[in-house]
Amino acid sequence: MKTTLISFLFYFMMPLSMADVMEEIAGHIRSGNTKEISKYFGESVDMKIFDKEDVYSKSQAELLIKDFFSKNPPKSFNINHNGISKNGAKFAIGSYATAAGTYKIYYLLKKQGDSFIIQQFRIENQE
Repeated sequence: MKTTLISFLFYFMMPLSMADVMEEIAGHIRSGNTKEISKYFGESVDMKIFDKEDVYSKSQAELLIKDFFSKNPPKSFNINHNGISKNGAKFAIGSYATAAGTYKIYYLLKKQGDSFIIQQFRIENQE
């Protein structure tokens, strides 16, 4: 009985913690807080900002996002869609509004140990 209860709680707490992490990252995007977003990066991040795409180190990825936010300060960010990929990773796709226009931001989270890391982070022109 005790094992069943623990399994039950773990099963339902896992999605809540993932939802919390997804919303935390969305909040940092809304405020343009590069330092807080980069805390979720692993040692390397598959990143694409417009047509510049590569796998970057954590520090390089932080600099790229910082540059983007400094040139495109946020007005708002809303998650339009989120879910689970075929391999079990969690993702969110949202609209990032600035004075210059609206962009699509996509991020993919992967469980690593006891925490979640951003495996992919993409910024593209809104279509």
